[in-house]
Amino acid sequence: MSGIAACGGDDEETAATPTATPAATEQAGCERVQEPAPKGEQDLPKPTLELDPAKTYVASVLTSCGEFEITLDAERAPKTGGSFVSLARDGFYDGTTFHRVSPGFVIQGGDPLGTGTGGPGYSIVEAPPADLAYAKGVVAMAKTATEAPGTSGSQFFVMTEDADLPADYALLGRITGGEDVVARIGVVPVGPDERPVDPVVIRQVTIEES
Repeated sequence: MSGIAACGGDDEETAATPTATPAATEQAGCERVQEPAPKGEQDLPKPTLELDPAKTYVASVLTSCGEFEITLDAERAPKTGGSFVSLARDGFYDGTTFHRVSPGFVIQGGDPLGTGTGGPGYSIVEAPPADLAYAKGVVAMAKTATEAPGTSGSQFFVMTEDADLPADYALLGRITGGEDVVARIGVVPVGPDERPVDPVVIRQVTIEES
């Protein structure tokens, strides 16, 4: 599939701090870590897993800024969630980064290339709920402007504030733990391209099913 560049808001002004010192990352409460090597282009088979709406799925995302939890929306997004769970269980997200931090808007990660253009080599299409509001704490999937509504690969974003976006971006779930960690990532120093001055690394994503 074509590169997944953004989740919307491309024309928004960015509160960039390109001259921030590395120490600012530590002041934000994050560890200073090295940028992981890109995993390269991926060509994975499309997973067939769909989440069971009678079960609860919680993704624990361990980062260099701490850990937060996403409760997946198994009822309204079983296909999107199934793809995410399959990737997480295969270790796809481990050793990737949050390559985009748009202050007061979103944090975005899940790209194996670390550039905002990579994905798993397949796409899932699942129409978002018509009444979906991209409120603070909602987690959804990124897509390019030319892709159909509800298209997703591996890149996901977390809303750090409410935003008036069209219901184009596939729902994944919402933050149900570690809100302070999400907030911490959301204020790390970034450059003019919204890329963190120091890497914010996703060390591991694990799934608990109950």
